[in-house]
Amino acid sequence: MIVGLDIGTSKVVAIVAEIGFDGEIEIVGIGSHPSRGLKKGVVVNIESTVQSIQRAVEEAELMAGCQIHSVYAGIAGNHIRSLNSHGIVAIRDKEVFQPDIERVIDAAQAVAIPADQKILHILPQEYVVDNQEGVREPLGMSGVRLEAKVHLVTCAVNAAQNIEKCIRRCGLHVEDIILEQVASGHAVLTEDEKDLGVC
Repeated sequence: MIVGLDIGTSKVVAIVAEIGFDGEIEIVGIGSHPSRGLKKGVVVNIESTVQSIQRAVEEAELMAGCQIHSVYAGIAGNHIRSLNSHGIVAIRDKEVFQPDIERVIDAAQAVAIPADQKILHILPQEYVVDNQEGVREPLGMSGVRLEAKVHLVTCAVNAAQNIEKCIRRCGLHVEDIILEQVASGHAVLTEDEKDLGVC
């Protein structure tokens, strides 16, 4: 069971989904309640936000016939920032293994960001293996140098902490915080559309 929680300025929505054996997602419960306590995606009143989350979650639990313990929460607002970055590492065994990919992603995210921001997402755009550009999946490729071009998404630390605090006060665990635009892209775009640059 996966639960998504969209804490918006106008309403809070909780969606409960089950994943079938074939990977298909089936929505089994939905709850919605007017949002009080948020302004432009940022919590301005914790108590009001907690109440709105509780009502939406209770409604979703009732429809799904189950109890919700953890959620994936969406985040948005004008505190979101993004930047392009890249990292380069030497390939240790002349073939790209998962640790090489992890090291190059770590190198790409080693950039200076303001102290009040934190990295929310690292979105790989492409990899370069020994000057061969446009590589989508470098795993198993031969080479001596691996480069990653990534798009970093950051958010205000306090905005994320306040959302987590509100959710925890409802007795729920936060699995992850996800940029709402990224979640929307995954929900509606095909891989071909993403490759063409639609986002």
